[in-house]
Amino acid sequence: MAPKILIVGGAGYIGSCCAATLKDSGFEVATYDDLSTGYAEAAQGDLIVGDIRDRGRLQAVLQAGHFDAVMHFAAKSLVGESTTHPLRYYDVNVGGTAALLDAMASADVRCLVFSSTCAIYGEPHYLGLDEDHPKAPVSPYGDSKQMVERVLAAARDREGFRVTCLRYFNAAGALPDHGLGESHLPETHLIPLALHAALGQRPALALYGSDYDTRDGTCIRDYIHVHDLASAHLLAMQRMLDGDPGDAYNVGTGLGTTVLEVIASVERVLGKPVPHHPAPRREGDPPALYAKADKIRLSLGWQARYTSIDDIVETAAAWACKPRY
Repeated sequence: MAPKILIVGGAGYIGSCCAATLKDSGFEVATYDDLSTGYAEAAQGDLIVGDIRDRGRLQAVLQAGHFDAVMHFAAKSLVGESTTHPLRYYDVNVGGTAALLDAMASADVRCLVFSSTCAIYGEPHYLGLDEDHPKAPVSPYGDSKQMVERVLAAARDREGFRVTCLRYFNAAGALPDHGLGESHLPETHLIPLALHAALGQRPALALYGSDYDTRDGTCIRDYIHVHDLASAHLLAMQRMLDGDPGDAYNVGTGLGTTVLEVIASVERVLGKPVPHHPAPRREGDPPALYAKADKIRLSLGWQARYTSIDDIVETAAAWACKPRY
């Protein structure tokens, strides 16, 4: 009988893509989401509308659905907003996770894959960032995710949970064959912003800083295709369903791409210029961030398939030209 997975926050960008990948691999999935930022059209399997902080509803859903495991994507995730309204982030991200774990324990569902972030590392002491890098997040968003990782470690060590935390770098791309892609309001990610600017759907793109100590003066980031993220979730879930207690892994390509290189890629893929203009640096933007992802490769056999920025941008462009929602 196929394992049954509840995708909490599964109507969002990464959650829906992971759910679709699980379905393709023979898992049975259902989606739990409050639709505050997600889309009903993106949800895979049955859609249950609910808040992650609602322990009673979560417990009832988990018990009635006879789920084997949970994938947890539900979070507030705008770094800038988190600095203005930090309590919202601790309430949803930390408090919501505590409610989810309590509901899971009550329903005797003790296997969880958590959507974490490289933001827990803060300013890099060295590159590429590995899992042992000091944890010093610089925003309430990153801090809330680190708090959740500590809560989950306690659940693993003391409460009999199997838990894996996947620390994403810059999620990008789309699954156009599944009709799934990025549709954020507001949009904050570079690749869709560049695509929308080139397509005339938004004003010129702001380049935040052009005097960094990098090869072209703009920030370097590690862009990881959402399908590669999904395959990491699948491998982590399979390993824990086989009895492994879980671990924490970076999920990135280990390659860095500058802002100007992303713009050049969008221009190659679309055959259109990307209107852009210089802007001051943003506070808290390090010059470079990219992963060292040896641990997940050696432990789970995972490897990124999309290592060319053009390949990533091509899927994002296919979605941007014909979004479904």
